[in-house]
Amino acid sequence: MNHRRLYKLFSLLTLTTLLNLPVIGQAFAQTPVVHAVLFYSPTCGHCHYVITEVLPPLFEQYGDQLQLMGVDVTTANGQALYQSAVQRFEIGEDRRGVPNLIVDDHVLVGSIQIPEEFPGLIEEYLDAGGVDWPDIPGLAEAVQANDEARAAATAQAAEAGVDEPLTVEAVDVASSETAASGDLMSKLQRDPVGNGIAIVVLIGMIVVIVQALRRTLITKAGGPALGGGLTGWRSWGVAAFGVLGLLVSIYMTYVETTQTTAVCGPIGDCNAVQQSAYAMLFGTLPIGVLGLVGYAAILIAWAGSRWGQASLRSLAEAALFGMALFGTLFSIYLTFLEPFVIGATCAWCLTSAICMTAILLLQLGTPSIQPGPAGQTTQAEATS
Repeated sequence: MNHRRLYKLFSLLTLTTLLNLPVIGQAFAQTPVVHAVLFYSPTCGHCHYVITEVLPPLFEQYGDQLQLMGVDVTTANGQALYQSAVQRFEIGEDRRGVPNLIVDDHVLVGSIQIPEEFPGLIEEYLDAGGVDWPDIPGLAEAVQANDEARAAATAQAAEAGVDEPLTVEAVDVASSETAASGDLMSKLQRDPVGNGIAIVVLIGMIVVIVQALRRTLITKAGGPALGGGLTGWRSWGVAAFGVLGLLVSIYMTYVETTQTTAVCGPIGDCNAVQQSAYAMLFGTLPIGVLGLVGYAAILIAWAGSRWGQASLRSLAEAALFGMALFGTLFSIYLTFLEPFVIGATCAWCLTSAICMTAILLLQLGTPSIQPGPAGQTTQAEATS
């Protein structure tokens, strides 16, 4: 089966249908059989990899002996079942996220652990005679609903004189983006506190960008240079926020490159953000790596503006301002995606956005406009 179509089919599996993938077999599964449940999100890049790259070879190898149910955690019922699994298997905070595959009492998380361990578990349980569905509260009802839906499809096919039962392969499906989409309010309500904080931060960044553009115009008109020499507490403030942003980027890079579950804290759902398609720039470069390079370059420029040769200091300050301006604009884009597109907020991402915005803000100073000689206007910057 085409991988793209497989993902589209899988993205539609919710508790209202919970249909087995068509490559798995339908009414009469052979024994022994391994049963497993995969919790996923249609917007999760790691889930997409597991569904399109990891599972198809296993389906082709084991056929009817591998039965797998997909549960979309972005739906209300899917999230309820996932929370039941979290409580039943005592899944810790650091291992919560998708893709999350459960077979028997084994909980596999992420697009590294699943391909590494799931094939071995399949062989182990087949040798032992198979294994039933995981003991997740509410899953039995879901399985029953699945069986009833399949029986109804079979009956409809028989009435229509069709030899083969109707399968999900014959159903017109929508794209994963359509399946994952919802109205704006439903996305905001997934994490009202975290998304509310993200919106406040977003507004603050926009205000700083407007101020930066205003100061740029003042400078071009003959006013004080941006940064005003960047001395005193403002200079050390830039360094402090640069180091903090660098540390955050190092951790985000670790999470994204190793595909491990992040420690999120009490607010937001950073794993939903880190495992979304937007965690990779152009689908290849992790955003954390981009931040790491950006903050490293900012600290180098800051050091040059403070201790470099006199002829290079102004150039270093200009580079510092340019990188902070670009970083803040890019942070506005990323922060907008969290509440309005993904429906979840990453505390680590917000911390990085605040650091970048603070670096830009500290370079703006406080310009004032005073009347000059002969009615002309001159601009001066208040010293810090």
